[in-house]
Amino acid sequence: EAQIAESGGDLVQAGESLTLSCAASGFSWDDHAIAWFRQAPGKEREAVSSISGIDGSTDYADSVKGRFTISSDIAKKMVYLRMDNLRPEDTAVYYCAADYLYTGVVTFDPNAYEYWGQGTQVTVSS
Repeated sequence: EAQIAESGGDLVQAGESLTLSCAASGFSWDDHAIAWFRQAPGKEREAVSSISGIDGSTDYADSVKGRFTISSDIAKKMVYLRMDNLRPEDTAVYYCAADYLYTGVVTFDPNAYEYWGQGTQVTVSS
């Protein structure tokens, strides 16, 4: 059974950094993608970043490029999201999710992701 759990959310000041952690187990890492999504109040869930279990390639939403870094530790079955230079608009619940890569292509479509964590709150004050 797949299990995903996020941690690391906090209240920080604008310009500060924060690292989120995602513990993901119960599925094969080498044929799944793991992605971070976020959802702010009144807004749709949006993709932030992804990492492919097939080749380790990463992708980022334009809004976080250059500020966020996704990484993984396969041995520990962990994925991390390092967030630098945080802005108030980064405030959201951040979710970790896993998608089986049927075609090998990683997508930012949340509907494609089968397994989800409960989320962790990130609040950035100005």
